Amino acid sequence: MEDQLKEIKIEDYDELNKYYNLRRPETADSNLLDLFLWENSYPTWYFTNEYGLMWVAKSGKGQYYSSVPCCKDKDLKKCFLATQKYFNQVLKKKLTMYLVDKKAIETLELPEKDYIIIQDRTYYDYVYDAEKLRTFSGKKYHKKKNHLNSFKRDYEGRYEFRLLSKKNQQEILEFLDIWKDNKSDSEEHEFIESEAKGIRFILEHENIFNYKIGGVYIDDRLEAFCIGNYYEQEDMVYLPVEKANPEIRGLYQYICSQFLITAFPGAGKENREDDMGLEGLRKSKLSYNPIYMVEKYTIIQK
Repeated sequence: MEDQLKEIKIEDYDELNKYYNLRRPETADSNLLDLFLWENSYPTWYFTNEYGLMWVAKSGKGQYYSSVPCCKDKDLKKCFLATQKYFNQVLKKKLTMYLVDKKAIETLELPEKDYIIIQDRTYYDYVYDAEKLRTFSGKKYHKKKNHLNSFKRDYEGRYEFRLLSKKNQQEILEFLDIWKDNKSDSEEHEFIESEAKGIRFILEHENIFNYKIGGVYIDDRLEAFCIGNYYEQEDMVYLPVEKANPEIRGLYQYICSQFLITAFPGAGKENREDDMGLEGLRKSKLSYNPIYMVEKYTIIQK
């Protein structure tokens, strides 16, 4: 069983994508782009059987864990048990599975005597009405609209939104370096460096991935960029990366709005991922008025 484990390779993208499309739980973790963005931070392997794809991952502390198998709903229990068997028999460890969506919990119907199931608010995804983020219309978005209008007024004639590609790799990575220098926390520096590696990787393989990158230039200097992709099954844009110069009022609101207008004009929803339990980020994400949250859980085998 052990020699069945496969490394994640860009050459296997199409095969992985087939498995990802078997079940669409609307989580950021069901976005294949995320897997490659963060693979250098969270070493991950997989194995397959006739029903689906199962994960084996390792944290920076050397602890093994898994996440929801990629398979059809009707085969979820079989794939869950295949994952557990690998952990128990090969790794000689109890199974821990993170980032499990609510529907998976309901489908698995795991007995309390054998498992601990914990809600993890830290990793709830925020889902928004995409049209509201394009327009910021209505009372709930009054402050956002004011910030947006302020940006357009203050930088009139000086700003431009552009769709970017790997040709812009150098200025994107230089922007991330400046972003990192403005952060004081060393752990956050490591997070940004890892993210930059992932961004460099997907830029270098843009012919494989189906994503779009938007950037905002002020006086011909990149001051914000974001990366997103779209899944038709749930009519959802996933936004794993969004960065903007925090000193420029209204810039975040502008790139949020303009990216959807330009890159995904017909999309109905946008998943802007979780807040990682950070108070400031949580406050910011809530201020954009999500239409619902995608709940996530941790399963621990007793």
